[in-house]
Amino acid sequence: MTSTSSSPADIRDRWHHYGTSSTMRRAVGRLYWDWYQSMGPGDELLGDLADRTVAELGAGAGHQAAYVATELKAARVIAIDSSAAQHSRGRGLYEDVPGLDFVHDDAAAYLLDHPSSLDVAYSIFGALDFSDPQTLLPAAAVALRPGGTLVFSTLAHYRTGAPPETECRPADILTRMPDGCPGTMQRWVLESTVWTKLLDEHGFDLVYSDTVHDPGSDEGAPVATSLFQARKRGRHAL
Repeated sequence: MTSTSSSPADIRDRWHHYGTSSTMRRAVGRLYWDWYQSMGPGDELLGDLADRTVAELGAGAGHQAAYVATELKAARVIAIDSSAAQHSRGRGLYEDVPGLDFVHDDAAAYLLDHPSSLDVAYSIFGALDFSDPQTLLPAAAVALRPGGTLVFSTLAHYRTGAPPETECRPADILTRMPDGCPGTMQRWVLESTVWTKLLDEHGFDLVYSDTVHDPGSDEGAPVATSLFQARKRGRHAL
């Protein structure tokens, strides 16, 4: 596990404290896309993963990636995360899962370095929430084979209830730095029409989209999730 001391590297790791509670240290028994991980479509959006190479973009502690590897029988699952702390947690929990590889890297950088290597990429409130989609979407198009699938879920509105952005621009949201001090990180909370336009601009055809409305729970207020399934344009579909 990553040390709690603050070094020049982990000062930038705004996910250092995320997932340390016992409620986040759990395997999943089903793949959900919604905010509270309790309802809506499931792994069927990923398709048949037999003999497929899959990447999770912003895999965190690897709970969903481990499920995809063990239950959906993908040939290989690459769990990518730029956070040293999250990468360390994932390896500590699931390093022995066959076919599951943990990669500590920026998602867009990894994708660009591995052209035409993936059949499926997905993100559950992951890298597509916290990276510029105008950088990450074209990188995903590079890494996916023609006809490859991209599935992602993202906030349909801010958690405060404020409406999403009508242009591709981020907002600064509060977080906690490794030394415990308050900090900020950027998050892209975009209207669904903006996501649809971005997908089209970067070489994807939208196959399915929906909004999943979580009614809320003891953890917090109702949250709506935007869900997208898209296919990379190309001559050969999977």
